[in-house]
Amino acid sequence: MTTATPTLVPMLTRGKHRSPRKGACFMEFASYLAGERWSDHPSCTHPLLSAVARLVNDNTSDDARQRLTALIPSVIGLTSDDPRWNAVIARRAAVTAVPVVSYEHQRALAVGLLTCERVLAELDGRPTTSLSDVGRETLASVPSADRWARQYCGDRPVPTARFHRRSAPSIVLLAVGGIAESCGGDRDDVLLELLASTIADCSALSSDVADRPTATHVLATTVSPSR
Repeated sequence: MTTATPTLVPMLTRGKHRSPRKGACFMEFASYLAGERWSDHPSCTHPLLSAVARLVNDNTSDDARQRLTALIPSVIGLTSDDPRWNAVIARRAAVTAVPVVSYEHQRALAVGLLTCERVLAELDGRPTTSLSDVGRETLASVPSADRWARQYCGDRPVPTARFHRRSAPSIVLLAVGGIAESCGGDRDDVLLELLASTIADCSALSSDVADRPTATHVLATTVSPSR
């Protein structure tokens, strides 16, 4: 996809905007650069990745938000109908948030992380009890939340359709909200890290797409968390 060169550079601000002259959020700027209709839900980017970008944009402080601008070109054309994307994006949100959020959020996100790992294991044909290195290390860092989440999840199967439609977006929403509410002074840095790491994860999936089957029966238009 070709990108248009803007005649002006919109300032990143919170929320939706009618035109670049009123400012822009991260994904509106992406739609502008991609030559699409002005929108914070452009087709050039995976829906759940777009949701991460919008939430990070809106929860980053005004002083730090402009640092996100350098990442905008990297989301253009980054999309797929591979259901792994939803699980990988949600997993990244969970592993980034778990170390910094409150205990209540840790427990919920540990459940979300285990759910993502089980979905990915099933898609990859692995035992559902197997965990990725990043998932295992994150849960090991919060043993109390890990125990609670394992007891809560039990051996129940993950409803796949509901995961893609509701659970993955909810994990992203909870993770970003939890980071924004955390007590640490580096919240902006953590949000920037989350978005950059999510983009890197999706880029890795995109480069590996030839080696992985797609599942066109899973809707690419996953419901994204709204503002």
